[in-house]
Amino acid sequence: MKINYQDLQKKINVKFKNLDLLTQSLTHKSFDTNKNNEKLEFLGDRVLGLVISKKLLETYPDEKEGILDKKFASLVNKKTCLEIAKNINLDNFIRTFNPNNKKIAIEDKIISDSCEALIGAIYLDKGINIVEKVILNLWKKNITQSVVTQIDAKTKLQELSLKKFKKLPNYKLISNSGPRHKPLFKVGVKLFNTKYYIGLGKSKKDAEQNAAIECLKNIK
Repeated sequence: MKINYQDLQKKINVKFKNLDLLTQSLTHKSFDTNKNNEKLEFLGDRVLGLVISKKLLETYPDEKEGILDKKFASLVNKKTCLEIAKNINLDNFIRTFNPNNKKIAIEDKIISDSCEALIGAIYLDKGINIVEKVILNLWKKNITQSVVTQIDAKTKLQELSLKKFKKLPNYKLISNSGPRHKPLFKVGVKLFNTKYYIGLGKSKKDAEQNAAIECLKNIK
């Protein structure tokens, strides 16, 4: 099955000088044990970390280091890389062992690893300025989606509550509905002198985070 890399280059707005680098970045070790994307993934992981770190410092200049660290971790983890990769249909361009030459489902880890390898290849072929533009374009929504991210909402609310009232927030499970394979949790949270703010989620933890976000939006 021949792969048209021109389509991918259009998606990321990069025209490779060395197409072998692009091909290698999307070649899994099951396809070629020698010329595969493992080392490019290693490089891409570091390049991604550098670019995201720099952008976070620019975007949140007054944020605490601990919060920046959590934001960073959420932006460079395998889950986010997989999301970015699927946004550009990267799995359509990855070469894996496929003896029958049929369309097969590729494991999520292989896809997210290939995303990092692609970043490494762009860096080697085009340099830091171009790869930075590509990363910030692909990650733009993830970086700017919320000033108060889910990962730190409970922490922020706890700090605020202790500072203002010397008490911890009070979380209350209101309901747990839906089928076992697709539950929906409803959680309320209140501070010392507030009403309950409601959050929904697929887990109790997610619902608590969403409730904390709602509370933070309304508390001054």
